[in-house]
Amino acid sequence: MTVLPRSAVFINAAEVAVCTGPPRASEDADPAGVLHGAAVAVVNGVVEALGPQDDVLAEHPHLERVNCAGRVITPGFVDSHTHAVFGRYRVEEYALRCTGVPYMEIARRGGGINASVRDLRARGEDELVEMALPRLDEMLRGGTTTAEVKSGYGLSTESELKTLRAIRRLNDMQPIELIPTFLGGHEVPPEYRENRAAYVNLLVEEMIPAVAEAGLARFCDVFMEPGVFGRDETERILRAGLAHGLRPKLHADELEGSGGAELAAELGAASADHLGDISEAGIAALAASRTVATLLPATLFFLGRPRWAPGRALLDAGATVALATDFNPGSSPTPSMHFILTAGCSRMGMSPAESLRAATAGGAAALELADGRGTLAPGAPGDLVLWRASSAAEIPYRLAAPIIEGVWKAGERVV
Repeated sequence: MTVLPRSAVFINAAEVAVCTGPPRASEDADPAGVLHGAAVAVVNGVVEALGPQDDVLAEHPHLERVNCAGRVITPGFVDSHTHAVFGRYRVEEYALRCTGVPYMEIARRGGGINASVRDLRARGEDELVEMALPRLDEMLRGGTTTAEVKSGYGLSTESELKTLRAIRRLNDMQPIELIPTFLGGHEVPPEYRENRAAYVNLLVEEMIPAVAEAGLARFCDVFMEPGVFGRDETERILRAGLAHGLRPKLHADELEGSGGAELAAELGAASADHLGDISEAGIAALAASRTVATLLPATLFFLGRPRWAPGRALLDAGATVALATDFNPGSSPTPSMHFILTAGCSRMGMSPAESLRAATAGGAAALELADGRGTLAPGAPGDLVLWRASSAAEIPYRLAAPIIEGVWKAGERVV
């Protein structure tokens, strides 16, 4: 549905985290940009003013007042990496992994991504839409107001287009703004296993042109990983996407390092995502580029991986970091950005302020959104979350507890 912009002034907050600070904390800078004694005025769906409460109220005396009653205001989450349109969940694979069967072995047995491919191909577009709506509602109730959604469980021209059409329809049916990404390079489907080159040709010569012509995606993504797509294949696919106006993204260095971060920086990609096994050279390459390092800790947690992406090292090197859920049916079946904040702090060396900024402004940077999304700066969309907490630092501390009091999209209360 289209959320009609509303106007209101948010008062009596314990803290307002505007998330306009630098990615990395320092003695002089707070990435969360926490304000005390501040109010936020949203006019026609856009943040018009924030600052000392008496000043904002004097400037906007006739606006509806939302009494935050000593709670904390943050921007809505920008979840910059999800696969939220799929068929069924893959519960049986989780049971196998709990007995020690590795993810790649499950894939070899016919599970993994290709299990979701078989499932999605058998479903119609209307069914995909109906199955996705309650998932998006879960995301919204968890404070996500903007989310990227990828295709990638079709792996044929018609099924990829079907998925992207479903994403477009879903964008108009519920409050979260959805940013579509084409991920035909998610895996090589079984029918092309003996002729990988033919599948890459299909991606480059048929799928990407069809997606671009229909205006169904903003980005083109590839899963670059040993056993999936190699560097040369990945580069060819992403350059074809660029030639058709699709900005590049990469699934990079997730389980094994393969130079994905370096390629992302070389191509000027919007983001390099996962990075569980990124090299020192990859860290340096991202730090020297505008490519955002998008970390997906729920995936490493759910797969039981002993190593976590080096959030602290990336920040210290000067990279821009985003945090996202990777919400998908196989390796991260969670829409909880709240949990992601805690994982960023507890397992990747990030401070609460750094993790909050990475999940808001960092996610917007990974999606190349330049309208102030993920912040509460003047001119930004009026997307806010109100937390039953006494400080912004308490949010990740509360480890996915149900402490959201309300969610606003473009100034309209949606939760």
